[in-house]
Amino acid sequence: MTVGTVTPDIASWPPLDDEKRAAGQQLLDWAADTEGPRLCLLRGAEGSGKSGLLAWLLAGTVGRPGITVHATVPSAGLTTETFAWELGRQLGYGTLSPARLLDQVGADERPLLLLIPDLHRAGAGPADLPSAAPETLVTELLEPLLAIPHLRAAVEVGRSGLLTTDGVEVIDLGDGVGKGPDQASYGDLVATVPHTPDDRPDWSRAPDAVRRRILDVALRTDDEGAAVRGLLADPGFLVHGSAAALTATLADERIPVPGRLREVWRRAAPELTAYHTDSAERAALLHAAAVGTDPHLTEYLRPLAQRHWWSAAWARPDLSVTALAQLPGGEHRLLVSDPAGRLRTYDVESGAPDGTASSFTHPTPVRPRSVAPRDARSALLLDGSDALLPLVTEDDPTTAFALGRIAEHHGSAALAEEESLVTALGSGGSRSAYAVVGDRGGTVHVWSLGEYQDVPRSYRVHEQPVTAVTCVDTADGLTLTFSAGADGSVRLWEVSAEPMPVPVQQRRYRTTALAAADTPAGPVLAVAWSDGELHLWHVLSGRVRVLPWLHGCDALTMTPEGLLVLGNAEGLYGVRLRLDGLWEE
Repeated sequence: MTVGTVTPDIASWPPLDDEKRAAGQQLLDWAADTEGPRLCLLRGAEGSGKSGLLAWLLAGTVGRPGITVHATVPSAGLTTETFAWELGRQLGYGTLSPARLLDQVGADERPLLLLIPDLHRAGAGPADLPSAAPETLVTELLEPLLAIPHLRAAVEVGRSGLLTTDGVEVIDLGDGVGKGPDQASYGDLVATVPHTPDDRPDWSRAPDAVRRRILDVALRTDDEGAAVRGLLADPGFLVHGSAAALTATLADERIPVPGRLREVWRRAAPELTAYHTDSAERAALLHAAAVGTDPHLTEYLRPLAQRHWWSAAWARPDLSVTALAQLPGGEHRLLVSDPAGRLRTYDVESGAPDGTASSFTHPTPVRPRSVAPRDARSALLLDGSDALLPLVTEDDPTTAFALGRIAEHHGSAALAEEESLVTALGSGGSRSAYAVVGDRGGTVHVWSLGEYQDVPRSYRVHEQPVTAVTCVDTADGLTLTFSAGADGSVRLWEVSAEPMPVPVQQRRYRTTALAAADTPAGPVLAVAWSDGELHLWHVLSGRVRVLPWLHGCDALTMTPEGLLVLGNAEGLYGVRLRLDGLWEE
């Protein structure tokens, strides 16, 4: 051990069997010695207690200073890709490809400590593909990770020679007393699966070990492929089976699949692999990926998905979206802009076009990135050039003057000082339509679109540029304005008072869109982040739910009834929230 290193007292750690105390002390000494070998290998036969020793170390670090475990990734059944997804999630990066994960870990300033149980059991998919072998994970990802100077890892390798023992700490737990791997056949595993009254396999009641293993067993023992095809054609197994095994299997283009399952699964896989036991969440995710793509799978999964606290309502993957807003006045219509600058309206409940092209006109071509409608005939628009533009029908000079005044106010301010350049535009309000403007200096400006204002209500809410804004009227007469800054802060300002002194949320990611609505459960704020997370904040209680959305989100709106509409370059999507269960534990 390096001179000066202080090892925590093993007596203060969770209890450990006498025969494991020496190995436990060795592991604890290694974990505490940040100047010693960066790799510790746990060797031993099946049942010798290797995984248990790593679990013991992890349990002992909880609530204790000195040793911090940043991620624990059980590797059994994982491939290079699914291992990277899981490690990225635990390190706070989100689901990343192996190459992007290596970049992120290399740039991470933390001294990272990883625990990796069951490396010798890694691999999934058809046996003749590299993904089935643990050596592939070692070569493609683990060895490059271990070459990063500020990363240390304790890795369980069994009796394999997956990693070199030269210059590393080795803990050998011997032969053990456990039994070897279960050699049950596919038929043996199927026989343990209960059936529904109509004689279909009931995967929700199948033993966990069977759901984890049965696809891999079928791949290795079913020469004809009928068993594999049967599992892939069973939506119940798609919801309850091993997501990592399904991901690896569906990556093999040689295996026939029903409908557009391969495309649907690929879209949902990064999130599906995060939910190992929550079948309702997995059904909602898979259903969301299927809507608009695979009608048969969509309809099968719909009843289960709709029992969850969120479910996809509709999808328009054919529609690329740059700007999105609800038309005020309870019309249940959306105003949507595409990359060419075309503005059209859509039904909010179904996502269907209402057949109406916008009547907005402007003398120059525009490429909207945000829009704040006054009504179905007039709106403010934030162009890709950071200019505010009034868009109105030709026969409404009064509205044209009022909106032109807002655009002129901010245009003149931007010419006078760079800090006043407009960086965000949002809308909201039920009693009256509002436009909310954010600028480079961090100031938020609120304009009424229902009546003329010579100047807005303004407050410097952020220290950095504003990236997104929205507002909502509440039942008790308040107008709540929400804004996001480039520093990852989200702030609340009730326009008749001063902003709250601290952010309502603070993350290291950038907010890409905001939306708010006064629902029967109270005001709710939706926050889309640059790492793909979508947070729902109950304003009155401060509670937050994370919706694991499958697409990026550049534009966002929400109805009082709890329908979220999300848009980006990939499409336009509607998501139904169950407001009665949204804030339940």
